[in-house]
Amino acid sequence: MLTLFLLQLDWKELLMGHEEWSFILEIILRTAIMFLTIIIGLRVLGKRGVKQLSIFELVVIIGLGSAAGDPMFNKDVGIVSSIIVFIVIIFLYTIVTYFIAKNKKFEQLIEGKPICLIENGEFSIDNFKKENLGSDEFFAELRLRGISQLGQIEKAIEESSGEISVFFFEEERVKYGLPIMPDSLARPLKIISLKDYYSCTFCGHTEEKQIGAAGTCKKCKKEEWICSSNKKRIT
Repeated sequence: MLTLFLLQLDWKELLMGHEEWSFILEIILRTAIMFLTIIIGLRVLGKRGVKQLSIFELVVIIGLGSAAGDPMFNKDVGIVSSIIVFIVIIFLYTIVTYFIAKNKKFEQLIEGKPICLIENGEFSIDNFKKENLGSDEFFAELRLRGISQLGQIEKAIEESSGEISVFFFEEERVKYGLPIMPDSLARPLKIISLKDYYSCTFCGHTEEKQIGAAGTCKKCKKEEWICSSNKKRIT
């Protein structure tokens, strides 16, 4: 049954669609031309790494990729029209970057601005809510920098590129803070059975607590706590 199906299959239609085999050579030529066009376009745009791209620059790269991809294999899309798209995108990029350099408000509108996410070992919750960052994702980013608890951090800033800049307390100034190791928030407390320092699981606010009801956080009004850590960074 399978053999009969394979014999009846139109292999040319499967592999080439409606094009002829000779179109393969044209694909190679089209791809080579657009590949060189991409290199020239990116050379004009500059040398910033992909992880440093702002939202505006990412849109430009996607636009260039779309303009370059279609004519590589689509016979109905001419190379000249795609090159014109390249020229227009690069022209618009040049105009926008000129106004970005001239006007700070325009720069913030297009590229965004740095936002403080952690200050003095606690979340800046109003700013953090504005960013589409899951706590697990954010904690993973911090752990990659050797951070095990928020009390090690003096300030953490999300840059306009999306990267996180972290400034640390000096070792002797490290304080109690919310632990961020995997599963550290799995068992939050509402009743304190041992006098110690505890951190709010929501905002990281840390304070010493007595035995009894944990109470609400005076910063965010949440009611779940976890035992704090004062572990130093190992560098």
